Amino acid sequence: MKQIEAIIRKSKFDEVKKALHSIEVNFFSYWDVTGVGNEKQGHVYRGISYSTTDIQRRYLSIVVSDEFLERTVNCILESAYTGNVGDGKIFVSEVKEAYRIRTKESGHAGIN
Repeated sequence: MKQIEAIIRKSKFDEVKKALHSIEVNFFSYWDVTGVGNEKQGHVYRGISYSTTDIQRRYLSIVVSDEFLERTVNCILESAYTGNVGDGKIFVSEVKEAYRIRTKESGHAGIN
C-alpha cells in the first residue's frame, strides 16, 4: 500500500475530487493548509499589493493499493495542472499496514 500526499491549489480541489471519484478513489482526507513557496514577488490587484509568500493550498492524504498508485498519481497530475507556478507537489510513501476499526479488517480490505 502507498500513501499519496498532494498539495494542490484550492481552486482545483473540486476538479481533482471529481477526477479521483471517476477512477474509484472514493476515500481520502483533506485539510486547508498554508505554505511558503518559491515565488518571491507579490501580485498587484486593483492597485493593492498582495504578498504571495504565504500560499493557501489544500492538502490531500490518500492511501491506495499498489495497483492504484500510478493511476491515482496521474489523475492528480492531470486534474490539478494549470502550468503556472504554484500547481503543487505530490509525495508517495510506503504504508506498512491499514486497519478498518469497525470490522477489524486489515491490509487491502482495510482501505476499501
